[in-house]
Amino acid sequence: METTVHFDNAREAQDITGRRGEYLPRIAHELGVRLTARDTWLKIEGEPAAIATTQRFVEQLRTARRDGNLIREHTLVYALRAYGAGREEDLETLYLCRLDVSPGKPPVFPRTFGQQLYIEAIRSTDIAFGIGPAGTGKTYLAMAMAVSALFRGEVSRLVLTRPAVEAGETLGFLPGDLQQKVLPYLRPLYDALYDMMSPEDIARHMERGVIEVAPLAYMRGRTLNHAFVILDEAQNTTPEQMLMFLTRLGFDSKCVITGDLTQLDLPPNKISGLLEARRLLPGIEGISFTELKDADVVRHELVQRVIQAYREGRLEERQKKKA
Repeated sequence: METTVHFDNAREAQDITGRRGEYLPRIAHELGVRLTARDTWLKIEGEPAAIATTQRFVEQLRTARRDGNLIREHTLVYALRAYGAGREEDLETLYLCRLDVSPGKPPVFPRTFGQQLYIEAIRSTDIAFGIGPAGTGKTYLAMAMAVSALFRGEVSRLVLTRPAVEAGETLGFLPGDLQQKVLPYLRPLYDALYDMMSPEDIARHMERGVIEVAPLAYMRGRTLNHAFVILDEAQNTTPEQMLMFLTRLGFDSKCVITGDLTQLDLPPNKISGLLEARRLLPGIEGISFTELKDADVVRHELVQRVIQAYREGRLEERQKKKA
């Protein structure tokens, strides 16, 4: 049995099948069909049930693309895994989770079920922790939620901060004035911000104090009302700094804390404030913890393998030490 799917144009066909059809072998293998693509059509051959599943798969990707979702290799691979796990309906809900950030900028979508839960946790609680390895979108999605809240008028300012913890160098050795010294530590926050707002809007909002990007030390003694506050790289806070930060939250404010407990830059004798918060705060109403996993990494597929290799290697070292 066979059927043919006709795409709207060549660009849509390339997004779903790959620029040179490189996605087809993987789709065919995972869904148990034979695929042939030419120009703007895709022929599907196989058993009736497998053909029907493949048609649903392709149509879901087409619908997601029309809604503004970028279809990349990771998107396709994750969708195939969802189908393999029987989560077709969950995938449809995932594609409907859309964040409109600022005018003229494309919407932001969660790419995994873990990221979707993270967004829902930020929406439903005033203090949301996002913990997970590099590449899981912790900072990026928090920034998207912050910018979206600002443009919808839910908050009147954004406060973005992170601890300036040295990884081999001290601030005193870096060139320039204080602002120039701390800029490298805050660069990831700026990068995400520039993805979601125009440079003109960012400059204007910073000049007016609507957007503030500062080291964590600048938060002491303040009360942050009507603000969306993001603390990035929270694994490098001390317990005292974490408590100081959490008690800055004022009225009509929301706070997101992100961190990766596998990338600590604190001295060996220092306890991570993020680790202590994860131990002490779960169960408090209004506070949420979302643990993102390797499966939520949306960078190059090799990043997942690197994270897994390091985790297994460190686990093996700990087991050897115990023995």
